[in-house]
Amino acid sequence: MNSESPLHEKQPEVKQAAIKPSKSRIWLRRGLEILIFIVLIMGVRAWQQRDIVKGMAPPLSGLLLDGKPYVLAAKPAQPVLVHFWANWCPICRAEQGSIESLARDNPNVITVAMQSGNSGVVQQYMREQAVSFPVINDADSQISATWGVQAVPASFIVDTDGKIRYVEIGYTTGIGLRLRLWLASF
Repeated sequence: MNSESPLHEKQPEVKQAAIKPSKSRIWLRRGLEILIFIVLIMGVRAWQQRDIVKGMAPPLSGLLLDGKPYVLAAKPAQPVLVHFWANWCPICRAEQGSIESLARDNPNVITVAMQSGNSGVVQQYMREQAVSFPVINDADSQISATWGVQAVPASFIVDTDGKIRYVEIGYTTGIGLRLRLWLASF
């Protein structure tokens, strides 16, 4: 009697071909990855801007580092860039060339040094970095708190009606800021 029954016979090995995903599945996966990335970025942006003031620009006044007084007009003649930065912020440092160029070409740029030390410390930083844009020192963060700024750099474009038209938190290109200033004039 044969000890092997038909049930125990050796089955021939079948090699499974590697299953290649279809092109539509690859595109679907990539699309979902991009969508998740966009949602993540939007979530971070929303969190960063959670306390940012909206609507009419709050009052902004103070002494510039050169001793001249500055007051943001309730209804400025041209759109204004209000830029918050800090001397300890590496992203602010990367962006300061764009801010310098924009301030040189446009008199409607004001910057606020947030939590960067006393005016002497900020002036020394400006000399070391070879930048000369107009600065109000906000050593105690009262101005920053009024505008809802908790992260720097933060850029606000105030239109001619005194409304905040655009807000950017984090690195923004000079071209992006110039475009927003131009758009705010319409």
